[in-house]
Amino acid sequence: MGKRTWPPWWEWELRLDTHLLKRMLERRFTEVDLRLMLEDARGFWRDVEEGRWVVVTRHGGRRWEVIIEPDLGAQELWVITAYEVRENRDE
Repeated sequence: MGKRTWPPWWEWELRLDTHLLKRMLERRFTEVDLRLMLEDARGFWRDVEEGRWVVVTRHGGRRWEVIIEPDLGAQELWVITAYEVRENRDE
């Protein structure tokens, strides 16, 4: 994905959405894991839902995506969810 320039909201304080908190247990990662994933982010693009972004990272040696939503008024960066990207391969 190459080196990217991160937007100013990338440095804002993180807020964890209730949806994310539920998924953390199911998907077996902690807030510390999440923060490390964001530190190791490799790129990002606009999500299909307006105002949200998809961040590509790695966790446990696998590709993950983290959905974030900057709150411009509060200058907070909400983490909506995070999930492992599983590639379907027919071999």
